[in-house]
Amino acid sequence: MGITRIVFSLVLLIMVVTVQAQHKAGEMAPDIALRDVNGKTLHLSDLKGKVVLLDFWASWCGPCRKANKGFASLYAKLKPKGFEIFSVSIDDEKGAWQQAIAADKITWLQVNDKGGWYAPVATAWKIEQIPATYLLDKQGKIVALDLEGRELEYRVNKLLK
Repeated sequence: MGITRIVFSLVLLIMVVTVQAQHKAGEMAPDIALRDVNGKTLHLSDLKGKVVLLDFWASWCGPCRKANKGFASLYAKLKPKGFEIFSVSIDDEKGAWQQAIAADKITWLQVNDKGGWYAPVATAWKIEQIPATYLLDKQGKIVALDLEGRELEYRVNKLLK
């Protein structure tokens, strides 16, 4: 009976630590430093002072590619007001990633965390599905997750004021 309690306690402790490790609204976003298509390292922390949509995606993800189309119009409209998108691709193949950027006419910041679901940044952020998005305020605090369409635009505009 003593060993059962110990095992149960350890399992419970692991579950609590795992839940607490997931990034959620109200937390400061940890920095991300990854290379863009030209090999230049971009840092998420360099975007403080802007409202940022942190987007995890991949070229092979149909819903991600559809989301890119919506992001394009939002980005064109709100970038002049201080909005930025920082997209993290989990593509293993650089060529597929670059082709998707060209095909989707992506003009916002793009970096690659090679390794698919096991990519280091995706693992650290506990990404279990894509697309996965985090809306960050001007201080870099996570204010919302996985917003879409009008709700995303409304929240971005509210943060830009």
